[in-house]
Amino acid sequence: MPKTQSDRLLSLAEERGILRAREADKEGIGRKYLTRLVDQGKLVRIGRGLYRLPDHKVTSHHSLAVAAKRVPKGTVCLLSALQFHEMTTQNPLDVWLAIGHKEREPTVDAVSLRIVRMSGESRTEGIEEHEIEGVSVSIFEPAKTVADCFKYRSRVGLDVALEALRDFYAQDGSMEVLWHYAELCRVQTVIRPYIEAIAS
Repeated sequence: MPKTQSDRLLSLAEERGILRAREADKEGIGRKYLTRLVDQGKLVRIGRGLYRLPDHKVTSHHSLAVAAKRVPKGTVCLLSALQFHEMTTQNPLDVWLAIGHKEREPTVDAVSLRIVRMSGESRTEGIEEHEIEGVSVSIFEPAKTVADCFKYRSRVGLDVALEALRDFYAQDGSMEVLWHYAELCRVQTVIRPYIEAIAS
């Protein structure tokens, strides 16, 4: 039996974890079917243009998956990256996302965003891909995140940067890799005494 439009949408939602309305558009499926499935309780609308199955397993990193789906060019950074890597006691309410200087600032009604603009190699290096709820999420790796915290210490607080550095060291993070990102972010002078203090 050929699949109906509704069946195709439900299969897409299962495959993608979180489904964007524009993904349905690309498949040639009219948006009226999304509305119909929501009305029938077979899909849940979680934000403008975002849908999931009712039995979709929501994890503690759900907001990161939602943000990645709405802002696919963004990279999870700073406090949100620290929380993901378990390198902070902070519990940020916002999702911290890095975007390029020339990119338009995104708006997402499903989650609250804190946008950080980065450029050059500091924007493109140190990115890892993690699958969260079926969604591929770009997140800066631990060493890059620590260096970023020192670079943006006026926004996150020096205490947060120091806690991140201590946790990174406790997790046996590579100090050589951290120093690479400290040079990339131009915070060698700032971070050097703290590295020497915890490593001594």
